Amino acid sequence: MGFLTHTFNGLVGGSFYALLALGLAVIFGMLRVVNFAHGAFYMLGAFGAYVLLAEAGVSFWWALAAVPVVLGLLGVLLERTLIRRLSTLDPLYNFLLTFGLTLMLQDVVKSRYGSQSNPYAAPPGLRGTVDFGLFDFPAYRVFVFGVAVLLCAAVWWLLTRTRVGTVVRAATERPELTRALGIDVGRWIAPVFGFGVALAAFAGVLAAPMRAVNPLMGADLIIGVFAVVVIGGLGSVFGSVTAGFAIGLLQAWSEAYGPALLAQTLIFLVMALVLLLRPAGLFGREELPT
Repeated sequence: MGFLTHTFNGLVGGSFYALLALGLAVIFGMLRVVNFAHGAFYMLGAFGAYVLLAEAGVSFWWALAAVPVVLGLLGVLLERTLIRRLSTLDPLYNFLLTFGLTLMLQDVVKSRYGSQSNPYAAPPGLRGTVDFGLFDFPAYRVFVFGVAVLLCAAVWWLLTRTRVGTVVRAATERPELTRALGIDVGRWIAPVFGFGVALAAFAGVLAAPMRAVNPLMGADLIIGVFAVVVIGGLGSVFGSVTAGFAIGLLQAWSEAYGPALLAQTLIFLVMALVLLLRPAGLFGREELPT
């Protein structure tokens, strides 16, 4: 029974890794941009839900629908006004840009709401527990896991079963070849970046009732998310989602049955091992020599 509980906790924790890594993988695959601000948008998603409830009385359900859309549009604007201007330069410039943007967003939120953690209650319909027979589990965590699985499956269906998804997937995995076939990759860049940001914001809203809403909540998570993306394979959507859930499980099991130090460093140990055996990641593709 304890093992099953820890396993479910791992899947719930892996849900956030999967959603965030999914957005990062799509952005990196198409733009070749390491979006360090991804964690900041995750934090803004949580704070968006908190502010809407505290200052306007907007419920969790409306926040879950509205906040990702608003921040996704902000991501589109960011790509068109800042990131696109640096696209012809060394990728390090966009990394530094998004890193600076992260610090700025964190300081803006700190100046308005302070650095303390802010509670956010789960919606009324999801405050109880669900009886699985062998154990009970908080209803909200069951909801988070179910939504994450459905959203990842929906994105997979969109990318593999629709024409738009085929174009985006081709531009994500092989942008140069896609351009050579006459497809205008540039027109998809801003919407894809906005979509990745919206996924981060959606994960942030989901996290608000579970985790402390504070300006550094994204910074505490983003390094682990980057490790998940590397493990799954840079630019690999399927690999990022799979690695996200797998790392969530490994961390939950190590926290329950292993020493505390192992739980804190496990993700980086796995990343080092994967890079030694498969430098492109578990599901990444090796670059052909030129």
